[in-house]
Formats: sequence, structure tokens, C-alpha cells
Amino acid sequence: MRSPATAARASADDRPALEPRAVTWRAIAVGAIGSLALGLGAPYATHVLRGSYMDLDFSTPGALFLLFFLVVGPNALLRRLSPRRALLPAEILTVYCMMIVASAVPTMGLSGQLYPLISAPVYYGSPENKWEQLILPHIPEWAMPRGAELGAPVIKHFYEGLPPGQTVPWLAWVPAIAAWMLLLLALHLVMMCSMVLLRRQWVEHERLVYPLTQLPVELSGATTGGRPALLSAPVFWIGFGVPFIFGSLTGLHHYFPAIPHVPMVWSFPVFRNSLSMQLRISFPMLGFFYLVNLESSFSLWFLNRLFFITRGIMNVLGVGLQENLGVYGAQTPTFAHLGMGALLALFLSNLWAARRFLAVVWQSIVGDVRADVEAGGAPPDAGEITSYRFAFAGLVAGLVVMGAWLNLAGLPALVAVFFLFSALLIFIGLTRVVVESGLAEAVAPSIAPGITVSGLGTSLVGKRGLVALGMTYVWCSDLRTLVMTSTAHALKMSEHLDEHRPRLFAGLWIALVVAIVSSGWITLRNAYAIGGTTMNSWFFNGSPLACYRWVQDKLYNPAGPNLWGWALTGLGTGLYLLLTAARFRYANWPFHPIGLVVGGVWLMDTIWFTCLLAWLSKAVTLHYGGPKSLRMLRPFFLGLILGQYTCNAVWLFLDYLTGHTGNQIFWV
Repeated sequence: MRSPATAARASADDRPALEPRAVTWRAIAVGAIGSLALGLGAPYATHVLRGSYMDLDFSTPGALFLLFFLVVGPNALLRRLSPRRALLPAEILTVYCMMIVASAVPTMGLSGQLYPLISAPVYYGSPENKWEQLILPHIPEWAMPRGAELGAPVIKHFYEGLPPGQTVPWLAWVPAIAAWMLLLLALHLVMMCSMVLLRRQWVEHERLVYPLTQLPVELSGATTGGRPALLSAPVFWIGFGVPFIFGSLTGLHHYFPAIPHVPMVWSFPVFRNSLSMQLRISFPMLGFFYLVNLESSFSLWFLNRLFFITRGIMNVLGVGLQENLGVYGAQTPTFAHLGMGALLALFLSNLWAARRFLAVVWQSIVGDVRADVEAGGAPPDAGEITSYRFAFAGLVAGLVVMGAWLNLAGLPALVAVFFLFSALLIFIGLTRVVVESGLAEAVAPSIAPGITVSGLGTSLVGKRGLVALGMTYVWCSDLRTLVMTSTAHALKMSEHLDEHRPRLFAGLWIALVVAIVSSGWITLRNAYAIGGTTMNSWFFNGSPLACYRWVQDKLYNPAGPNLWGWALTGLGTGLYLLLTAARFRYANWPFHPIGLVVGGVWLMDTIWFTCLLAWLSKAVTLHYGGPKSLRMLRPFFLGLILGQYTCNAVWLFLDYLTGHTGNQIFWV
């Protein structure tokens, strides 16, 4: 006869097997509502309230908060009142997968970039910069709103607000939006399909960590029989309270300046004032970095400091590569090329490591797997959200559409091929960095437009091609969030979904379309209501000006291929391969080559100190307490993540009620 404790444990063990693990249509409906909330709420928070960012980064703060609200609010109430109607763990994860895809759209990922960038040459054109003669003639009419000319009301009112009694000129924007959607939907198809083709290699063969999926899986209860045990751990709520208290002090200080707040960032000038060393404590990043292995976190902060010191010495000596690659990525062209070389090596080495699996994928695409299935075997793509054949067809079709679109916009065909390869290399490489290292706040060392011009020269690209590359800043410039990375995390969490997995593919597309439509509508509506110049200054001023000033510089200063840039790219590739070889040859080798990819980017200069603290905390805990202590402290660090994002959301809601703006609790 079993004891009560044994029976209880057996019951708990049996419970997950008894619960359906299916993607249901009601979960997709709830996910669509969550995607709508993000599509409308994130742009309003960013552009109108100008508060904390809830969708800029791979961490998807808004989606995590809505997941938390769903679990402790409506679903907890349903569990108590009508358990049969409550969402099951698989359904909760379906909702979250849709919301993280939707998070990659409302501001930084698409809508915050698209509308300002395709209208900026008109509004910011002046006799001084001569954009009317230099840039506007090379932009196709179909890529801009109708009536877009200097002083045109459709553009002037977008930036300065509508006069009383006038309405938003929706029809002026519809043709341009339709043209851009053809490109952007093809782009997102490429992103999703490429992740389907790589999922099994990354998840099952290489067993990558995917730190960003651990908190949502815990909240869903997928590993604990449906009830999130994390919320019953006192140490979790202690971690939750730390950022909530510090963030609330910042919020109260904004309302009542007499209330003191504790700063989370300090800066010191170094290297003869040529650089500023920043010490920042980011509670969410402290939590995410705790979830990765020590080798990765050590490499990220240590190699960043090595890059920083090297840059300081170069500044003092006045040496370094002089080139304009744009404002994104690494702090200097030297480190941008080194990082791109490392990214190329990461991309190629991972393809090489996956060669046997990719051969199986290819056989599934071109071969006939019916015989294997009839013989009792499972097809290679069993369990995927779509077949490998469909994913490959979508990848190819999407790239063809993108290439044709870019060619019509003015980019020569061969240049378009080089550019698309560079963009895909950056997208896949950056996604790999995030899923392996937990770097929830990340950017690539450079962007495809800059690398294309540097690698091929301005004469091969041409004037129309340069302007066309500038227009690609809409979707490949500030790469702090990507549909590709969100899809990769969604596919990792699909391990907890057994039935009707293909519905998840439909769900992700529903979330994407809902977010595109809702975020585009509210961005245009708010801009015409209050004027884009009063909204978030980066999206309506900084980013568009950075784009077209880069184009202007390349038009005024033509140059051939940068041979030094190619040499540094080769050096970065070689260094990455050496670090990889040493990592596999020496058991105690401390460096992970991923640190070489992102060590020189500006965002690592911001969060390196947090990475150091997380690495030190984990190393000390492991040394003195062992793996058991690591597991005991894990809920505390998960609480740091959720506490910060919940605090952000609460203060945004209060700001909305009171009409206060500029109350930014959290940046990174």
C-alpha cells in the first residue's frame, strides 16, 4: 500500500500526461487578442507616453508581462471557478509564442521604422542638404505616400499634426503600405521557414540553452503539472520585489521630485576623455545571464572589456580604420569588420556542424519519404509546425520576391544577391547568439547596407542602389528584435506541444498580421493627431536622419571596395575558428567564441557590468554551494526579470491614467 506522500507524488507525475498538449483554436484566439494588445499598446507607450520600452528587445517585456497577467489573473480565476475552462499549459505557451512574434513588429521591428523612414527625405529635405536633388529622384513613387513632395501636407501633417477639422489621409498611404508589405511579408516568411529548417539541429542535436524560454515555460506550468510552482517559491517573490521597488522609486521621483531614487547607471571618462566607461545594473539582464553557462557569460564581458581597452588605446594613439558603415553595431569600423568575420565563421561553422542533418532535410525535400512512412518509420519533419518541403519552398520564394523587389527599387541584381546573403547571415547569426548565450539585449556588429557598400564599392552599387540600400534600414538597421529570433524561441517551446502543431504556424502568422495592422494604424493615427516630432525622437528624428545622412555621405564620397575591411573580416573569421578549435581541444578553455561576435558592439558596452555581476554571482554560488544552491537561487533571478517588466507595465498604466509623459523606468 502506497503512503499518502507517495500517492501525491505519483498523482503529480501523472497529471501532465493526462492533460492535452495540443494547439487549440481558443488558444490562438487568445493569442490574437494578446498580439492586438501589443500592437496597440507598445507604440502608444513608446511614442505618446514616451515611457519604458516594452517591445524593443529579444527579451519581449510586454509579452512576458501579459503572460504573467494571464496566468495570475484570468486563468487563475478560471482554475478556481471553472477548472475545465481554464487554459492548459500547452495553450498558454501557444498564446505566448504568438505574442513574442507580435512583439517583433510594433516599434523597432517594423512600424516605428517604416513610416518615418519612407517619409523623412521629404520632411527633412532642405536647400542645405539638397535631398530633393540628391535622394528623392532615386526613390520609386510606389515606395512613398502619394503626394510626397517637399512641403506636401500628407508629410508635413504626419510630423506636425493635422490642423483642426482634418482627417488622417489613409488613402495616401495605402499604395505604399501595400508595396512594402509585399517585401516585408516575404522577409518574415524567410525568417520563419529558415528556423523551421534549423530547429531540430539546434534544439535536439546541439541542445542549445535557449535561456529566454525558461521563464515562460515555468509560468505556463508545462513542467509542473499545470500549476506554475515558481509562483509558490518565496525566493521568487523576493527577486520580483527588488526591481519593482527600485523602479517604483524612479516612477515616484518623476511625479514627486522630492522623493529620492537610486540610480542604476554610473559613467566615468577614461583614456583622456575619449571614452566613457559605463557601469549599469540591469535587473532583467542579471536574470537572463544567470541562466547561461559560465563560459558564455565570462566571454561576453571579458572580451567586451578587451575590445574597450583596445579602442581606448587606438583613440589615444590616433590610429584605426576610417570608414562610415552607419551608426549601428560596433563602435568602430575596425571592430565592425572583425565582428562580421566572426559572425561569418559562426554561420559557416554551424552549417558544417549541421551538414549531416541538412543532408537529411534535403533528402526530405527532394526525395520520396512515403515508403519510409508506409514501412512504419516517421518522416524527418515529423513534429515540425510545417513540412521541410514547404519551409524550403517558402524560403526560396521569399528570397526571390525580396530580390525582385530590391531590384525594382534600384539595387542591381548581383548586388541584391550579395546584400541578401549578408542580411540572412546577420539574422541567423544574431539569432544563434541570442538562443545560445541568453543575450536578450543584443545587436549585430554591423548591418547589411554598410557591409554591402564596403565590400563592393559605391560604383557597383550605383546611386539608385545606394538610396535603395538606405530604404532597407526599415527592416535591417536597428536589429534589437527579429521575427526570426521570436520564431526560434517559439519552436523551442513547441517541445511542450504534441498535437496539432501545424496550427502553431497559422497562429504565428495571425499574430504577425494582427500586430502589423494594429501597430501601423495607431502609429499613423497618433502621428497625425499630435505630430511625429512630439513623439519618440529616435524613431521620428534620429533613425531617419542617420539613414539618409549615411546615403548622402556615400553619394558625396564614392569609394571602391574596402580591402582593409575585407582583411579585417578575414582576421575575425580566423580568430573565431582559433577560439573554437581551442575550446574543443582544451577542457578548461575559458572563452566561448560568441564573445568575439558581439564583444565590440555598443550595447555590450552598456550591459557588460551586469554580465560581470551575473557571472560572478553564479561562479561564487557554484564554487561554495554547488549545483543545489544554483537551483535554489534560480527563482530569485527569474523574479528579477518579471519584477522589472511588471513594474514597467504598472507605471505605464498609471502614466496613461494621469496623462504624464517621459516617465521612463527602464531602458535596457
